[in-house]
Amino acid sequence: MHHYFYPAIFHNDEKGGYWISFPDFPECMTQGETMEEAYEMAVEAMGLCIDDRLRNEESLPEVSAPVDYILQEGDFSCLIEFDLVQYRKKHNTKSVKKTLSIPEWLNEAAMEHDINFSQVLQEALMKKIGI
Repeated sequence: MHHYFYPAIFHNDEKGGYWISFPDFPECMTQGETMEEAYEMAVEAMGLCIDDRLRNEESLPEVSAPVDYILQEGDFSCLIEFDLVQYRKKHNTKSVKKTLSIPEWLNEAAMEHDINFSQVLQEALMKKIGI
């Protein structure tokens, strides 16, 4: 599973804009000057929490239902969608060296065609895992 959906609570900031909290991630807060910026920041902040928990092999919380939290006057909730694969593509661009073996004849044929082995492997892996 690489798509996650969790609620966020948007609060009006006294100085303008919004600050955002997450009922299921109490450690997670963010803010934005406009609605669009606030939503984008909410996706990034929640993504950071989800990615961090998964990397540390921690479980993710159950998704709160709207009746599980109370909104104050002026607040509203919004369901945030997070795509883990897209997030990791954007933030985890470090290359990892892999050693592999192929038949000599295939290596020679690929080199004659100026094939980029890394690119072919990346494309094949993404196709194989459905990305």
